[in-house]
Amino acid sequence: MKIKKILVSQPRPTTEKSPYFDIIDKYSVKIDFRPFIKVEPVTAREFRSQHVNILDHTAIIFNARHGIDHFFRLCEEMRITVPESMKYFCVSETVALYLQKYIQYRKRKIFFSPTGKFPDLITVLNKHHEEKFLYITSDIRNEETMSILENSKVSFSQGIMYRTVSNNFAPDEPFDYDMLIFFSPAGIKSLLENFPNFEQGEIQIGCFGAITAQAVRDSGLRLDLEVPAPGVPSMTMALDNYLKEAKKNNGKK
Repeated sequence: MKIKKILVSQPRPTTEKSPYFDIIDKYSVKIDFRPFIKVEPVTAREFRSQHVNILDHTAIIFNARHGIDHFFRLCEEMRITVPESMKYFCVSETVALYLQKYIQYRKRKIFFSPTGKFPDLITVLNKHHEEKFLYITSDIRNEETMSILENSKVSFSQGIMYRTVSNNFAPDEPFDYDMLIFFSPAGIKSLLENFPNFEQGEIQIGCFGAITAQAVRDSGLRLDLEVPAPGVPSMTMALDNYLKEAKKNNGKK
């Protein structure tokens, strides 16, 4: 099957230097960037109902930039002044650098996973097991991450500060893709909510992360491209290889 039109379930890259645009030019494919999910804020009232006191904690764990935005939003709404002594632990350097939007980065104690993976962040957290951690999350519980935290040496609370909901397609919105790319189980859930009679057929499905891959399989769908893989750490690298192989196979026919 020739792949001509791909849906990437993420926002459009903010820079034209993104490898996705190189792929568009290289293989003459059309790529639409259209998230299947969107993030909505948890209100200050809803957060208070969780009985979690931010200032009872000495360190914050961030697994995504959404968490940073909503943490500081709620602190402002609740008129909480975060002390300069607060420590921040992030799943990746990219997430850590996003803190610059809200604090003076060089003057704070900020740590991150050297690999960008949550299990490796735990090694960093365990070195600071005397801290009282607050883990910022959405309303969708990531069982694997929570299990890793619960089996670590650290004491932590969970603070749900935003919720993930389906980003619905309009009835007249075209859905004629040869390949769908997902990055979270919530995206798979949204696909099936938007299209309850979805039949995969020849549509190729790719995903990033083991949890998302399992969600694809649990939904009875066929997974054609799973990332990361040995020597292929990113979705753009995997997609490039996949399209190269597809082009080669089509040329043999």
